Amino acid sequence: MDIAQIALVAAAGVVAGVVNAMAGGGSLLTVSLLTVVGDLGGLVANGTNRIGVVTQNLASVAGYRSEGVSGLRRSVPVLVPALIGSVIGANAVARLLSDTAFERIFGILMVPLLILSLWPPKTRGEEIIWPRVLTVAVFFCIGLYGGAFQAGVGLMLVAALSHAGLDLVNANAVKVVVIAAMTIVAVPAFVLNDQVHWGFAVIVAAGFAVGGWLGARWAVRGGERLIRPVLAVAVLGLAGRMIGLY
Repeated sequence: MDIAQIALVAAAGVVAGVVNAMAGGGSLLTVSLLTVVGDLGGLVANGTNRIGVVTQNLASVAGYRSEGVSGLRRSVPVLVPALIGSVIGANAVARLLSDTAFERIFGILMVPLLILSLWPPKTRGEEIIWPRVLTVAVFFCIGLYGGAFQAGVGLMLVAALSHAGLDLVNANAVKVVVIAAMTIVAVPAFVLNDQVHWGFAVIVAAGFAVGGWLGARWAVRGGERLIRPVLAVAVLGLAGRMIGLY
């Protein structure tokens, strides 16, 4: 790693951390950058990025709490199915997929994610109102995706949580708790399969942590008026990535 690589990856981590804390989709930037700048294969870039995702979401949890918003209690109904799905997804990808297969499946899965992200919430509040069976099924599937691919799972969680009854600020506060837990249980699969580049992992983790803290505080202070534009930009970023603009 040279100084230019370090600076670029760290800066991307900060930007991605802010986007992830306020909406989601930031990992599209860092995973792509790690494959190009770091010359890492798709699976190693995916595993390396998880270390940054952990630090970012822990920093975001602290950031939301510092602003008086905590997602810990509201995350309880969705955590267990999401964690089970995450473990299964991470082990399946780390052990069974090649770099080429990972990248192709990743692109295909972005299409339904984009549609879901553009579907406006029908309810707004501070509690999840979905029936338990629906909650378990939806968040198990999200956990499965998050464990396997990670990038864009924040958008998926925000969309699901907002449709389940939460306003965007509380949905984001719950999201960072869930992603932190999901990623912690998924990381061992990538470590055990030697799919983490620890040098880049430390750099991207530092950037993610700074961005995660800042993004959480800005999200609470700006509310939905600030979150919605960031969400829109993240969705457009997904669209650009899907059609090969970058």
